[in-house]
Amino acid sequence: MTWNAAALPTLLGIGLLVAVTAAALAARGVPRWSAPGLAVLRAAAQLAALSLVLSSVIENLLWVWLALGVMFVAAVLTAGGRLHAGARSLLWLGAVMLLAAAATLAIVFLTGAIAVAPQNVLAVGGIVIGNTMSIATLTGRRFRADVVERRAEVEGWLALGATPRQSTLDIARQAVLEALVPSVDQTRTTGMVVLPGAFVGAVFAGASPLEAGRFQLVVLAAILAAGALVAVGLVEALGRARTVPTE
Repeated sequence: MTWNAAALPTLLGIGLLVAVTAAALAARGVPRWSAPGLAVLRAAAQLAALSLVLSSVIENLLWVWLALGVMFVAAVLTAGGRLHAGARSLLWLGAVMLLAAAATLAIVFLTGAIAVAPQNVLAVGGIVIGNTMSIATLTGRRFRADVVERRAEVEGWLALGATPRQSTLDIARQAVLEALVPSVDQTRTTGMVVLPGAFVGAVFAGASPLEAGRFQLVVLAAILAAGALVAVGLVEALGRARTVPTE
């Protein structure tokens, strides 16, 4: 099906899906019920821009790395906004996310698990960066919420002479565990409940199901590695804060 032929059905389908989403949330009185629809509109604009850019850079590895750099900055700013991070916290968040993504991609490509080709670097890099953003957000929000909820316990440990890190050690562990749950569940149910995008995309691109499965397995392992690194690194930073948040 050509783009012209697919445009109208695509717009109709997306419009109905957005309407159903908004109606379901509004009917239940969920705040910001229009947010998912606005997110779809933003995604459409961003994907259109990305498609135009990729048509020029996809064959050039240098431009691909630059594109990943732009994605990374956007991911850090998005996670930082969700966590209400100040300038110093944002720098630390960026450093943790960079270390997690760089270490993971280095293992993936230097071992030869996935060949260093522009399209592979862009695909795997984008997936890893996106997941470090999500897991950093989940970790930070869970950690902060639990510190506020267990404020008396944390202050009690501090009064007994514990360091800030020691006083929030259990909270940090639980925050990391909870943040990794979606990624772990996706990995455990892949092929049984979930058909991941990397697998489907590889098959549609002409790869054999076996090769697509191999590619997907590497991607899933990369997501877990990057997620573990960014979650642990983030709670290590948050746990050293010398003040206890009030909300």
